[in-house]
Amino acid sequence: MASTQGTRALDLLKTRGMLRLKDFIAENIEPETLARLVRNNQIVRPARGLYQLPDVSIDTAHTLTEAAVLVPKGIICLISALQFHELTLQMPSIVWMAIERTAWKSTINYPPIRFVRFSGWAMTEGVERYPIRSHEVLITNPTRTIVDCFRYRNKIGVDIAMEGLREGIRHRKCTPDQLWQYAKKARVWTIMRPYVEAVVADAA
Repeated sequence: MASTQGTRALDLLKTRGMLRLKDFIAENIEPETLARLVRNNQIVRPARGLYQLPDVSIDTAHTLTEAAVLVPKGIICLISALQFHELTLQMPSIVWMAIERTAWKSTINYPPIRFVRFSGWAMTEGVERYPIRSHEVLITNPTRTIVDCFRYRNKIGVDIAMEGLREGIRHRKCTPDQLWQYAKKARVWTIMRPYVEAVVADAA
């Protein structure tokens, strides 16, 4: 039985890349089976309750997926979303993730996650599902990400927000009208407007 469970666990990881303990339990794979596979170095546990194969390639996409699996309702945002959309040269050492304002904040040592709080429309509008490593990851779209960067400029720096804006306009991943729509809701259009106008004029 244990051998059968172990084979199934390995097959699931080969297909999906990484899984939580609760995902294995839902497949009738016992925690002791996973513990045995870890002891035998057949799988690794990079974070509490998270399992993956030992030879997996660790890159930015993988790290974002790890964070999303550990916090299923979390939304990849700000610098992490900028990097995903190729709107910055920054390589964030942490994963920026938004959770609902009243949600419980998980204690996660790996991957390093910095949480921000969203509420109301900010939890849904401009939030899309992107397939990464056989998982669907919630990430703010390019336009929404740029607006959020201006909204949280005191946390990440206005220079990074400006970089995202320039790259977004340059690569046509957003338009001034789309920026205006989100910025009005986020109440940062007054702040963003001169930057948007200057970038659009430079791009003309």
